[in-house]
Amino acid sequence: MDGTILLADDDRAIRTVLGQALTRAGCRVRSTGSATTLWRWIEEGEGDVVVSDVMMPDGDALDLLPAIRKKRPDLPVIVMSAQNTVMTAIRAAEAGAYEYLPKPFDLKELLEQVRKGLAQRPGGKPAAVVDDTPEREENLPLIGRSPAMQEVYRIMARLMNTDLSVMISGESGTGKELVARALHNFGHRKNGPFVAVNMAAIPRELIEAELFGHEKGAFTGATERNVGRFELGNGGTLFLDEIGDMPLDAQTRLLRVLQEGEFTRVGGREAIPANVRIIAATHQDLKSLIIEGKFREDLFYRLNVVPVRLPPLRERLEDIPDLARAFLNRAEEEGLPRKRITQDALETLKRQSWAGNVRELENLMRRLAVLCPDETISATEVEQEVASRPSMAAEPKAQSGQKLSQAVEGHLQRYFSLHGNELPPPGLYDRIIREVEMPLIALALSATRGNQVKTAELLGINRNTLRKKIRELDIPVTRGKKLM
Repeated sequence: MDGTILLADDDRAIRTVLGQALTRAGCRVRSTGSATTLWRWIEEGEGDVVVSDVMMPDGDALDLLPAIRKKRPDLPVIVMSAQNTVMTAIRAAEAGAYEYLPKPFDLKELLEQVRKGLAQRPGGKPAAVVDDTPEREENLPLIGRSPAMQEVYRIMARLMNTDLSVMISGESGTGKELVARALHNFGHRKNGPFVAVNMAAIPRELIEAELFGHEKGAFTGATERNVGRFELGNGGTLFLDEIGDMPLDAQTRLLRVLQEGEFTRVGGREAIPANVRIIAATHQDLKSLIIEGKFREDLFYRLNVVPVRLPPLRERLEDIPDLARAFLNRAEEEGLPRKRITQDALETLKRQSWAGNVRELENLMRRLAVLCPDETISATEVEQEVASRPSMAAEPKAQSGQKLSQAVEGHLQRYFSLHGNELPPPGLYDRIIREVEMPLIALALSATRGNQVKTAELLGINRNTLRKKIRELDIPVTRGKKLM
């Protein structure tokens, strides 16, 4: 690398380490612990790339960025911060930072970003007004400072002011809708509506009408025109939650809308522009569903332009203290008793498996806020509450000799435990029946090598009924070899 790097950090040790690494890489380095000195160098035209900490004794580097962008729009600025919340990443992106690196970071990553900055100096980002109002942790759209969440924040910051389709993947309870709302609320469509629709909660035969609307008389029960979610979200964001549960015929129509940029209501002829940003989410493995013929590959690539994976809570245990305190503060703001939590109690929380992820932790903190008699929640109280609800600690597993009904009951308990005091989304009966029917029919077809006559006889159902189920459940059928 060849260029002059302006390095600013109030920590002398960090300046020494980074300065030596940059010098070994071939760069010339000027380092300072002062924002004032950094700005003077920039005004004098020095430096090819700036590497600066956000917080310094005499100023905030993010406050300098608009002035830097105005004075020298081609100067790449890489900002570093130990205050690595989602708002720091968003502020850095809005202010026009070339790159944001949360501390601690990999030295190789910094050198790579400097190399890219030196190679791309002709390109500058526009200035932006920075809102430096301090944020309380519990008021942030997302909470967590772990490396896993930092990667999520960096991707989000790049996506804020684009209309690219986003696919958010993650287990139930990880906060997929929170990410979608943050992308909307901090993006250029924030003044438009945010419309969320859960595919798993809508009867399969009504999904198209729900998304695209319908005309009066389009089907039995359509007594008047109905506006769909695409129209309701005009100018804003449409969040398609649990996209993996969308039936194939609705997938085909959604793909057509994404390709053509317009749609018609069910039973209608008028073409209506589809002016929405699409954000989809799923807890399922869509690539496996594609292989099984249950999800369209072309629709997947339309939706998965930018993938965002939300880590489960077990992969970000270091975030539990921040999350727990924030949930207790929110509970207090909602009228529940004021509670604080001990360090031992936080360590106890970090030892749990958290099958229900962040949602499960929030429900637990609310219960403790109500049930704990003292103002301070101890480790003993956490252990007692967890022990009284064994479904919290781990996903139920079938035991040797366990009856099918017992195994099913253990599995079904998760639907209720994952939602705490709230009921699961509507349509639970149909979802459970579908979960049981699909593997049962698929296994029976595999055992008979795809022979539908033998399969119907094995299951004790009519052959026409079997054909209907295969079609409705999109189960692949291959003759002459085992399917599973």
